[in-house]
Amino acid sequence: MKNILIINGGQEFAHSGGLFNRTLFTFTQDFFKSREGFNIKNTDINVNYDIPMEVEKFVWADIIIYHTPIWWFQLPHGFKKYLDEVLTAGHQKGLYLHDGRSSKNPDINYGKGGLLHNTQYMVTSSWNAPKAAFTMEGEFFQQKSVDEGPLFGFHKMNEFMGMQALQSMHFHDVEKNANIKSDLARYQAHLENIFAPTAVEDDQLVH
Repeated sequence: MKNILIINGGQEFAHSGGLFNRTLFTFTQDFFKSREGFNIKNTDINVNYDIPMEVEKFVWADIIIYHTPIWWFQLPHGFKKYLDEVLTAGHQKGLYLHDGRSSKNPDINYGKGGLLHNTQYMVTSSWNAPKAAFTMEGEFFQQKSVDEGPLFGFHKMNEFMGMQALQSMHFHDVEKNANIKSDLARYQAHLENIFAPTAVEDDQLVH
């Protein structure tokens, strides 16, 4: 059995109703509920949460799935607050021991103090920006991918805790040119590819 923690990092704010990420959040839960071999817990950052209990969920999980929109090229403030609170509370309580360095040689091994070495994670992100903005020469993101660019720090956050990345999925142009049916079909194929009946294989990891 695999323990899956699913987190909805979308939120309602200004003109954003959080609907797309809430749809992904529900879709992901239904995907795993319809298959054997998975235990599921979930967190919606818009609902009151207990910080120590959230730490326990991270420790419990074999795989964490994050769903987040990107606002101003970063995580929404509600999701960032959740992570700040929960990860800080997880210090020496199962998430990370320290920053990995020793006083004898403080220049090396930073980021090696995580405790979640048997945990994997996957992130989806949603964008107003079209995919071409990341891939086309001369466009805004200078041909840097979502994972190499805006989410670089997010991936390092998870690595700091010892986790390993599964292949991400990113949804583009969701405000001006959304196709929810097509997006969900692609997402289902993505989940089926990673979470095949055999267990998560090493070749799904992002290296």
